[in-house]
Amino acid sequence: MGAGMTRHELRERTFAWLFREPFLTQEEYDEQLGRFPEDEEGVISEEDAAYIRDRVRTIRGVVKELDELIDANTTGWDTTRMGKPELAILRLGVYEMCMDDDIPVGVAMDEAVELAKKYGQENAGAFVNAILSKVKDARGLG
Repeated sequence: MGAGMTRHELRERTFAWLFREPFLTQEEYDEQLGRFPEDEEGVISEEDAAYIRDRVRTIRGVVKELDELIDANTTGWDTTRMGKPELAILRLGVYEMCMDDDIPVGVAMDEAVELAKKYGQENAGAFVNAILSKVKDARGLG
């Protein structure tokens, strides 16, 4: 983890990158991610930028598995019908819960809910919490 940003700040930046993906072509996205943090406001250390880039690339590499986990734990929803902020937050949250041993499950869930409250639609926090709780129970996590 980078020396400059907190885990929360790193997570928020990772979410922002995951959120912007559907709005760009694959080439545009890869190019912009490769240039990051050159185009960003404020100073980001290269260590923090590398952490965010690596995390985004890792999560993008398992999106199919993440979406399957999300879809398997929703009722009346699927990833194609969700708002873009909520979907990006759920992908990040499920990744942290199921595939990142460095982050406690409860922390991953709490952080995802906070991101949903900040960036999602009304009731997004409850929506994200309900799905992550189902994933947690289904996977027998923490």
